[in-house]
Amino acid sequence: MTILGISAFYHDSAAALIQDGEILAAVQEERFSRKKHDASFPTASVRYCLEFAGCSLNDLDAIVFYEKPLLKFERLLETYYAFAPRGLRSFMAAMPVWLKEKLFLKKIIWEELGKIGAVDKKKVKLLFPEHHLSHAASAFYPSPYNKAAILTMDGVGEWATGSISLGEGNRITVLKEIGFPHSLGLFYSAFTYYCGFKVNSGEYKLMGLAPYGDEKSERVAQYRQLIKSKLIDLKEDGSLYLDQEYFDYAVGLRMAQDHKWHQLFGIARRKETDPLEQSHCDLALAAQQVLEEAVINLAKEAKRITGADYLCLAGGVALNCVANGKLESLGLFRKLFIQPAAGDAGGALGAALAGYYTYYEKERIADESEADRLKGSYLGTDFTDVQIHSALLKYKATYQKIDREEDLMQKVARLIAAGQVVGWHQGRMEFGPRALGNRSILADARNPDMQKKLNLKIKYREGFRPFAPVVLAEDAGAYFDLKSSSPYMLLVKPIRPERQIPYPEGFHAQNLSDKLYFLRSDLPAVTHVDYSARIQTVHKESNHRLWALLQSFRLQTGCSVMINTSFNVRGEPIVNSPEDAFKCFMRTEMDCLVIGNYILHKDQQLPWKEAADWKHLIEAD
Repeated sequence: MTILGISAFYHDSAAALIQDGEILAAVQEERFSRKKHDASFPTASVRYCLEFAGCSLNDLDAIVFYEKPLLKFERLLETYYAFAPRGLRSFMAAMPVWLKEKLFLKKIIWEELGKIGAVDKKKVKLLFPEHHLSHAASAFYPSPYNKAAILTMDGVGEWATGSISLGEGNRITVLKEIGFPHSLGLFYSAFTYYCGFKVNSGEYKLMGLAPYGDEKSERVAQYRQLIKSKLIDLKEDGSLYLDQEYFDYAVGLRMAQDHKWHQLFGIARRKETDPLEQSHCDLALAAQQVLEEAVINLAKEAKRITGADYLCLAGGVALNCVANGKLESLGLFRKLFIQPAAGDAGGALGAALAGYYTYYEKERIADESEADRLKGSYLGTDFTDVQIHSALLKYKATYQKIDREEDLMQKVARLIAAGQVVGWHQGRMEFGPRALGNRSILADARNPDMQKKLNLKIKYREGFRPFAPVVLAEDAGAYFDLKSSSPYMLLVKPIRPERQIPYPEGFHAQNLSDKLYFLRSDLPAVTHVDYSARIQTVHKESNHRLWALLQSFRLQTGCSVMINTSFNVRGEPIVNSPEDAFKCFMRTEMDCLVIGNYILHKDQQLPWKEAADWKHLIEAD
């Protein structure tokens, strides 16, 4: 049985294909279109999935869309009615799109699929599970657990904004839901907006800014108290209430009532171009602390009502790896499994799996002693030697090909140890927002100047943004306070105390720019200001080539940790093809590029020219 899952028309469109329960392919449309968070119908993604599986649309048993559009429309109408006359402007803007397009989504889906190939509507079923079922399915069904609690948290689906479910065998039973407009995801997005970052894109910036807040300051305590007394009411059972007098997302065109937030916190909403002040850092920290409390309350309730030993997480809030790290440290559950494509892109995979196990009621066998079924999340495109060579010839690139893997690893490890920054394009592309070592930029985590160099000269982004360490799984405990594995870069944990370097007296009184480049540990480029790190553990079974590179680096330097950041610049999707990789390499101050067995040095390439200033063609994230 072959099933195609699709998510589209909000953000992060994607397609995924499963066959007899096995996940064959999953990819986001942005990687093909080169438009970050592309919401359009995932035409190229569907084509890729079908080509990978060697099938046509008529070979499919079902196509599953990740949510119910009519139920979402019902929520919009009831919300506007409940808040009337507020929100008339937003209502007038939204209705034409719904009346012209979204109410006829089934027709639109068939039309878009028809552009890809012939499809027999009588033979191929078109299914619509609920949004949060798709999220829950994306986490539970690929997990190695036969029984687990499932926690989903995001902005909003149809009505639900979060859910607690029990997964057992091939069944998912929804036990509790949080309903719109009360939403943990929208709560966090409101602070993303108020601190001057882009909603549905900049939430990870807010999370990265939070550690620069002064945890011991009266201002953070005051902000936290104001948030919990005025904006959000958290209950021990995980339920929550957001006072809509302070928010505008339900019927307006903004996330928050700016003037009321200004009165409440004493600071105006930051514009994107405004400098970041300590007050923004403190507000981000307070919001992060409240989010963590809410997540832990939900997890405790999930444990109480399910009694399960394991917990699966999905939905955009599950990408908050700081909260995930705190949750894991509590030990409420024996293990966590977090869907690496936890946002709407992962809904495409969850929709396909929900179709297979929930609609068709296929048998599911899970083994807790085995790894999950996501294949390391390496579910996207791969390129042959011929394709790589062709792309290099197209750009008249100068390259060296090293066929023996051990020789290639030794050479690349030497370059990284010498302070060079390497673009690393290998194997199948990752599914989800994180580069996990196949579309990555790699560098030496021991280099105290590397964070600044990567942010300002290669990624072209804000200097406060941290970088993640990638470490051999077997060595992780020597560097980090990590007792489990973290293959998907979704846990933040402390650097081991013996590796930390104490801050000088008066450090927290410094402004943000002065705090950035204090030496914090013997892994300064990946140690956040609070001595934490967002860790990726590399396992020989799931990514042999990256594991071999780290092994070679360890033999040469005695260290098995590198920086791993996504292969892209700010505002651009992660690279997909060898051509994408070469362009990004030449546009930045990267030193080397390794695509498959081909290695390129920047100083050996022809001068790079483009017809237009490419930075102005990419919208900032």
